[in-house]
Amino acid sequence: MKKLILIPALLTASLALAKPYTYEISPMIGYNIAEGNIGMKENGYPVYGVELQYNKKDWFLSPELFVIYTDSGNAEYDASAKETDILRAGVNGVKIYNENGIFQPFAKAGLGMEKMDYLEEGNKNSLFVDAGAGVKIPLMDHLALKLEAIYMLKENDNRWDNNAIVQAGLTFGFGAQAEKKAPVAAVVAPVVIDGDDDNDGVLNSKDICPNTAVGVKVGERGCFLDGDDDNDGVLNTVDKCPTTAANTKVDAEGCKLDGDDDNDGVLNSKDICPNTPLGEAVNEDGCSKIITLHVTFPNDSSKIETSSYNVVQKYADFLNKYTAYSAKIVGHTDSRGSAAYNQKLSERRANSIKDMLIEKGVPASRVSAAGEGETKPMADNATAEGRAQNRRIEAELTKN
Repeated sequence: MKKLILIPALLTASLALAKPYTYEISPMIGYNIAEGNIGMKENGYPVYGVELQYNKKDWFLSPELFVIYTDSGNAEYDASAKETDILRAGVNGVKIYNENGIFQPFAKAGLGMEKMDYLEEGNKNSLFVDAGAGVKIPLMDHLALKLEAIYMLKENDNRWDNNAIVQAGLTFGFGAQAEKKAPVAAVVAPVVIDGDDDNDGVLNSKDICPNTAVGVKVGERGCFLDGDDDNDGVLNTVDKCPTTAANTKVDAEGCKLDGDDDNDGVLNSKDICPNTPLGEAVNEDGCSKIITLHVTFPNDSSKIETSSYNVVQKYADFLNKYTAYSAKIVGHTDSRGSAAYNQKLSERRANSIKDMLIEKGVPASRVSAAGEGETKPMADNATAEGRAQNRRIEAELTKN
């Protein structure tokens, strides 16, 4: 019995990146290579088929129904020249690898039934087992090129016969995207053991004067009552800034007199964003109207890198503290790839930031997301440095 070893040829180019959809339908065309002992003319014939695959989030395998057919004009017996239709149908389990990549390899295995109109050379209608491998190459959001090779083993007249099929086709995706969410790592808060290092009766966590002399009468904040520890002319009991630097001019509450330290045109007392970069346009509270969130993503992905979680956390903390503000998250890309794909990628990345802000407590009514794709570059796309600047996430602040 001859042994068949088939290596499918895989293309090495792709125009876009796509994610798996709930349903995939793939019309296919290919060629069947059969063993000589089953009596088929030239030991081969063209085949036509269709595959329907269901993708479910978190399922290890995706079920696939398949039908493979060749008509009698393409398949005939060598000895009798009698033509025969051949129909195969079955079900496979498909394992997809690198499902968000430019190349999406897959492996499959399953069981099917083969029916032949004319049975000669000891052939019969019976079950077969199959196994195969291939690759999908996305062409656009809902469309991919599919290449595969399938090996089939069938029992015929007390012998085992081998068939192999190589085929190619187009995969059309529809339904909701079956995207898997990345696991969220649990954050364990450090355990703080409180104490009273200066023995003044006030726990360290509340003591803003942690080095009070032994025996000194202190207030609820751990500072000497009716004293002036920072020598600013304001008694400790009313001093809201008890550690003012020496020789600093203060107001009646012991805090530094108003100024505009970041030169943004908003006084320190009203400035809730006191370190705005020089020259940036700010609103009435001293905050930049548009800022760039330095968030990074893997190539062609909307999954946020773990190294960027702290950036999103800080912005969530700001929105949770200043509830009068809403934020619009806007995604931008460089010009590589198609404009349509870049538009969708910018939208997915903006929505990833929006979803994480909501997870961190920001009400959904105060966060929106949009994508601008490659339409608003801030640097030259002809250079790597320029493209890096253009791949950005911006946050626009508005008052509710």
